[in-house]
Amino acid sequence: MRIDAHQHFWYYEPVKHAWIDDAMQAIRKNFFPDDLQPLLTQYQIDGCVAVQADQTEAETDFLLSLASENEFIKGVVGWVDLRSPAIHERLAHYAQFKMVKGFRHVLQGEEPSFMLQPSFLNGIAALKQHNFTYDILIFPQHLQSAIELVKRFPDQPFVIDHVAKPYIKAGLIDEWKSDMKRIAEYPNVYCKVSGMVTEADYYQWKREDFTPYLDAVVEAFGMNRLMYGSDWPVCLVAATYEQMLNITEQYFAAFSAEERLLFYGSNAVKFYKL
Repeated sequence: MRIDAHQHFWYYEPVKHAWIDDAMQAIRKNFFPDDLQPLLTQYQIDGCVAVQADQTEAETDFLLSLASENEFIKGVVGWVDLRSPAIHERLAHYAQFKMVKGFRHVLQGEEPSFMLQPSFLNGIAALKQHNFTYDILIFPQHLQSAIELVKRFPDQPFVIDHVAKPYIKAGLIDEWKSDMKRIAEYPNVYCKVSGMVTEADYYQWKREDFTPYLDAVVEAFGMNRLMYGSDWPVCLVAATYEQMLNITEQYFAAFSAEERLLFYGSNAVKFYKL
């Protein structure tokens, strides 16, 4: 089964989606399953994982409702307040819905210390008890704290979104590469090869811009813990769905058929229990 392990849906609202700045005008509109399904069919992708873009439980419920109506949505990564004293109650609630696979907080918008505060750690500790995964959305400056986070929870399934958003446009790689190698030492940490075009030059990126970063995550994680994600529709500010897919297909063309199956589906199925 071929899986796009990272994409979003939303009903566009300027205040709620204020992160969509002027440079990203192309995605200041609604994106629903009817928009994505033809693309998945065209590129022979069997299903997707819908990931939160707003930090409310209403967002989780919205994605859950879409998943209930669209069979190709194989799982949901929602949002819940991990710092809440009622976290076990909220996770027990979402555990009723088999489509909810895990949760995410937009850590890239927080100070690195946010993820190490006791209330947040308490929430992460609760995830495993309810069989949920956790998506780590960060910038490179958060990686040191993320390493400390995953070190504390060796049994919690984590996945790093968008290869931790390296500064591809600036060509910075050394510190990010070192930190990614360190976090990959923890076998419960996976990595999504997604979102890279939006860290490059939106208008002048070239496929080879991504090669050193792809080399680094393959070396760090191996092929058993990497998964493909389009980051559609966010990717549309810099690339079409086809271009996103082509970046990885060209890079992994020389890999074995078994390795490509892992990357384009099996790893996501295993991680999210799709």
